[in-house]
Amino acid sequence: MTTTRNIPELTLNNSVTIPQLGFGVFQIPAEETQRVVEDALAAGYRHIDTAAAYRNEAGVGAAIAASGIPREDIFITTKLRNGEQGNAAEAFANSRSALGLDVVDLYLIHWPVPSANQYVEAWKAMEKLYADGQVRAIGISNFLPDHVDALLAAADVVPAVNQIELHPTFQQADLAAKCRSHSIAVEAYSPLGQGRDLDSEVLAALAQKYDATPAQIVLSWHLGSGNIVIPKSADSERMRQNFAAAALTLTAEELASVSALEAGTRGGSDPATAAFTQM
Repeated sequence: MTTTRNIPELTLNNSVTIPQLGFGVFQIPAEETQRVVEDALAAGYRHIDTAAAYRNEAGVGAAIAASGIPREDIFITTKLRNGEQGNAAEAFANSRSALGLDVVDLYLIHWPVPSANQYVEAWKAMEKLYADGQVRAIGISNFLPDHVDALLAAADVVPAVNQIELHPTFQQADLAAKCRSHSIAVEAYSPLGQGRDLDSEVLAALAQKYDATPAQIVLSWHLGSGNIVIPKSADSERMRQNFAAAALTLTAEELASVSALEAGTRGGSDPATAAFTQM
């Protein structure tokens, strides 16, 4: 497979476009983030996903500034730290400052933290940020169906995105369908199941057919399924391999064969009970 710079874009429910294949910086150490993001931008990525909780927003901002790429050509997502849901406006200002940006493209509530019962309050503050033009789109992350329902009942702005754990063995199909029924785009983190999903005969056969890696097959499955997807890697060669997945198109039957790997195995925390503050 050869690398392509023709990354598909999706149009969110407020007409903002987002590159469907992005690059995540979860667990990238702060001191390495600028280099890693510069490598990702050099590989062709134009969608970078960070969060206040990752403590590496400044490195993302430094890479953007150093890249020479026009700001309007890079889509930046960051997220509200759980422990700051009661103070979302100030938290956003801190993130925007760390990133060195006038406007953030997408701002997400990182986790619902239902035990704190503050996500509706946070959303109302984010709606004001959106109305004031400080962020181009607002959304949610790790919201389960009941959290989505509670938010929609109080919201004036429908979330643009719900970023959730989603990979072949954990697809959350009912949640994804619910989001799409409300025009909420589905974004996949841990898209390769933290590597656990790659040891599959189905993926191996498809990889051989297309002269691709199993990871490229999974990323192509995400793209073909309509998911926004944000793989991460600190290795520049792996970045390029992941980016090249956009050149691969699976057939409907092949997409279905990957979907058949569903096993209901969540790898991360359960949003129904997760209550860490990320402070």
